[in-house]
Amino acid sequence: MQPRNMSMSGVVDLAAVKAAQEAKAKAEQARAQAAQQGGGGAVSPADLVLDVDEAGFERDVLQRSTEVPVVIDFWAEWCEPCKQLSPVLERLAVEYSGRFVLAKIDVDANQMLMQQFGIQGIPAVFAVVAGQALPLFQGAAGESQIRETLDQLVQVAEQRFGLTGLVVDPEADPGAVHEAPAAPAGPHDAALEAAVQALDAGDLGGAVRAYQNVLNEDPGNMEAKLGLAQAELLQRVQNLDPQRVRKDAADKPADAQAQIAAADLDLVGGHVEDAFGRLIDTVRRTFGDERDTVRVRLLELFEVVGADDPRVAAARRALARALF
Repeated sequence: MQPRNMSMSGVVDLAAVKAAQEAKAKAEQARAQAAQQGGGGAVSPADLVLDVDEAGFERDVLQRSTEVPVVIDFWAEWCEPCKQLSPVLERLAVEYSGRFVLAKIDVDANQMLMQQFGIQGIPAVFAVVAGQALPLFQGAAGESQIRETLDQLVQVAEQRFGLTGLVVDPEADPGAVHEAPAAPAGPHDAALEAAVQALDAGDLGGAVRAYQNVLNEDPGNMEAKLGLAQAELLQRVQNLDPQRVRKDAADKPADAQAQIAAADLDLVGGHVEDAFGRLIDTVRRTFGDERDTVRVRLLELFEVVGADDPRVAAARRALARALF
């Protein structure tokens, strides 16, 4: 059984801004419908921790991840570290009060899922957000590290996908789900929507200007930063000849511009680690202004993927080694 509608490799989604806007719109529509129907109930704390198997994976993890982040705890009865980690995750699932749902998967009974996630050892903890898989950590971890990781997960789910979590009520019907109240509209929502519309129309220049207008007024706006980085990337590659770019990169391994163009294509194609590795290797081969040009482009690609992505953290460390 192969889970559907899911990227097991965590490939970057160049339409992340558009997806976030659509997710927010759907969440607002669902909240409005729930309000018209009298609220629709809430989940109980017991519903925040689920035992999941292969048969129920699509329903309990993939489908649910479009409403709330799902943290997956891969465990086994014989695993001693699992016996320390699992109770912490279960307690935090209740403490976070609907910001995520914990799915527990026994690897002995669900070997296929273990293989599909590429797990080499347990305990292993993943998250699925809007159908996208993200590795969190493997092995025993301290509670402070777990909390930091969960905080980042919740933030990404809210900012990129509009997932605001579930309302938890100890007296509620355990089978009913009700989304958290809608957050008030932000001051730049209209401008961000204009940027998304420009992307939909293929007007990359217009999208760049719209995102830049938001950043001029609010330099810390993460949605605009991500959108601008992605729109500029798409603008750079729209007129490239992929075959020629690939040939130039293969023929000229020390040519900064050839490697930069190939890295842009790598990222657009979802080959995140290839793009990062290509530019880090080029940093090692170049000097002076050329090296700085490559470094700056790599930092720009980090913006496209997002600072919270573990591949960015790993690439930053590799870049530091290459530079120093």
